[in-house]
Amino acid sequence: MLRLTLSLALLALSANLSVPAHAEDYPTRPVKIISDSAPGSAVDVTLRLVADRLSHIWGQQVLAVNQPGAGGAISARVAAEAAPDGYTLYMPALSVFLPAPGKAANTAFALPRDFAPIGSLTEQPMFVAAAPSLGVASLPELIALAKQRPGEISYAATGIGRLTHLTGELLQMRAGIKLLLVPYSGGPNHALNDIMGGRIQLIIEGYSGLAGAIQGGNLKPLAAASAQRLRDFPDLPTVAETLPGFKAMGWQGLVAPVGTSDAIVHKISEDLRKVISEPALGAQLAGRGSYPLAMSPAEVTAFIQDQQRQWSPLLQQLTVKP
Repeated sequence: MLRLTLSLALLALSANLSVPAHAEDYPTRPVKIISDSAPGSAVDVTLRLVADRLSHIWGQQVLAVNQPGAGGAISARVAAEAAPDGYTLYMPALSVFLPAPGKAANTAFALPRDFAPIGSLTEQPMFVAAAPSLGVASLPELIALAKQRPGEISYAATGIGRLTHLTGELLQMRAGIKLLLVPYSGGPNHALNDIMGGRIQLIIEGYSGLAGAIQGGNLKPLAAASAQRLRDFPDLPTVAETLPGFKAMGWQGLVAPVGTSDAIVHKISEDLRKVISEPALGAQLAGRGSYPLAMSPAEVTAFIQDQQRQWSPLLQQLTVKP
């Protein structure tokens, strides 16, 4: 009996020690980070920069896996159903946690119900940019023209229910104008081709997705939807300078399937914070219009809940909108 008791005690001790030891060894093979972003989009650029640095820390390749479509639902389902072992992670955009217009509120994903929060990568203000052919040089000029031509000026957004679309809807509501939405299922490249071809007049997107077109003179940035002017774009007005209180910031976080051990979540969170805090990465991201935003798992959950409250009035209006 004594021998059996000692054996059981040793077995229990071994089980208790196995989780932290496993976390210390993690990862022992490549790690996938799923994203619903299209290759070359602003979100994809951020993911690949962060994945590269995590690869150096872990000594294992961190693979960026793009699975766009259905407003983020496809990638979210694949990530949620993955094994909770830390080898499949998910980088959601904020819109994944917001109910798409016209759908029930319970169709949005929630934390910690659907995923284990890990941390945050960046926040990214939305840019409002126009084709030079539209003939406007500022947001007030755009608003004035849109009031003269209601429903005629088209704007590109990356999908229904995404932050680009919601920013456009908020802009219309606050400015009292009507624009024509043209949604694109992929990243901004197709939309930019249509802008240069004269088929679209406006686009709402993060800067890194527009940088080449802006630098090449094919787009005129009108405003950034940040709370204050961005230090890397000091001459670019904010939307809030025309429409007080206006703010629309993209967000990229990192989560894991429910059931992933707390020890692994903690290790990934700490390593992600180290990466996000690197000054060199911060400068690299800032030049692309993204800004590091380190968060603990608890802070991620609180942030998502706050954003859900912030966007709720607009989403309710869009749900009942004919």
